Amino acid sequence: MSSTGELRHTALDALHRSLGATMTDFAGWDMPLRYGSERDEHTAVRTKAGLFDLSHMGEITVTGPQASALLDFALVGNIGGVKPGRARYTMVCRADGGILDDLIVYRLGETEYMVVANASNAQVVLDALTERAAGFDAEVRDDRDAYALIAVQGPESPGILKSLTDADLDGLKYYAGLPGTVAGVPALIARTGYTGEDGFELFVKPEHAVELWQALTKAGEGAGLVPCGLSCRDTLRLEAGMPLYGHELSTSLTPFDAGLGRVVKFEKEGDFVGREALREAAARAEQNPPRVLVGLVAGGRRVPRAGYAVVAGGEVIGEVTSGAPSPTLGKPIAMAYVDPAHAAPGTTGVGVDIRGSHEPYEVVALPFYKRQK
Repeated sequence: MSSTGELRHTALDALHRSLGATMTDFAGWDMPLRYGSERDEHTAVRTKAGLFDLSHMGEITVTGPQASALLDFALVGNIGGVKPGRARYTMVCRADGGILDDLIVYRLGETEYMVVANASNAQVVLDALTERAAGFDAEVRDDRDAYALIAVQGPESPGILKSLTDADLDGLKYYAGLPGTVAGVPALIARTGYTGEDGFELFVKPEHAVELWQALTKAGEGAGLVPCGLSCRDTLRLEAGMPLYGHELSTSLTPFDAGLGRVVKFEKEGDFVGREALREAAARAEQNPPRVLVGLVAGGRRVPRAGYAVVAGGEVIGEVTSGAPSPTLGKPIAMAYVDPAHAAPGTTGVGVDIRGSHEPYEVVALPFYKRQK
């Protein structure tokens, strides 16, 4: 929300409305939920290409001689070990180990990083980094208004983007970013993605966003590119088994509770916020495994939602964190935290309590969907 309590608008707001988008309040931003059929948008990303406005994400720049040291102290990952031009998935935790947000950190240069936070947590992350910067020769800058973010995702996305840039896309690895020009617009071209497909994120100045969106739309005309809203982004990430803050991740969970202990790098030099609590969480998880994040595939047609109980033998054994119909599988799916005894793929006798009725579900390994390389 803006300081006046009004919804914030991205630089592409008028364009979304001209395309007939259904808009929704998402983390204080007025964002496109869908343009037409969310199933068609989802399928386009899986088979051809989709175009997303992600300008609500929170960009925070960290610069200075001790930028690496600050981020190594503030975050759980080994950020100093990231080479310029590369990116890393990591988390920022509280002193008690609870997850404040999951992040992508891009190393733009020797002493410059861009931290990308979830829209709903951008202020929390900014406040945490600013507070933790005390004593470091580094500057934390709120750059949320300095960028628009457009993503093109799907198997046709490399071909579409190649027609608009001479940047070395073939040499751009997964979790990397390089400066370039796309359709004449200066951009940071990244390859991270949140759909399970290949694709690119383009960080540009807001005043260039409409021009770039239109150029991508034109370049993608023959390749089946369609504009996509947040609704299909959610079903795409769910099929790809990717966590969403507020669903699979929260302050009440440590990275070890979420099955993402691998992002915590105890071996890095120096102290970091949450180190002791996380060491205890790691030991606890080894001795007494927490609930495990699993996939659930419906036997019937009823769709589970976040917060629904997972049951077996009349007992509650877990809770759904995300659920939706899967266009790719053609049946409802869910992610859920369940007791370890019921977490093995193929476990039978598991159900979801949907308004008092125990609907049968099969436990499967995540992700539900993995693209063919």
